[in-house]
Amino acid sequence: MAREALGLIETRGFVAAIEAADAMTKTARVRLTRYEVTRDALVTVIVRGALADVESAVEAGSRAAARVGTLTARHVIPTPDPQLEIPIAGPRQQRPARS
Repeated sequence: MAREALGLIETRGFVAAIEAADAMTKTARVRLTRYEVTRDALVTVIVRGALADVESAVEAGSRAAARVGTLTARHVIPTPDPQLEIPIAGPRQQRPARS
């Protein structure tokens, strides 16, 4: 099985991230794999798919995010190393419930 490309867009704020994700999934045949919210309101949206589709999606998502908020970074990894599959591109880890 061929590995899929990995596309990432980082925004400041959730609204720009949602706008980016919407544009990415409407523009190309990509799967929205996950998103991460980190300190300082940075949100990273991750998509997977064929390289050409991921490149198109990241381009469209970047433009959409910049229209409504702040785009801080964008990147495409054509063939991520298999070691990235679980920690970076896989499903989010469940956090332990608070007691």
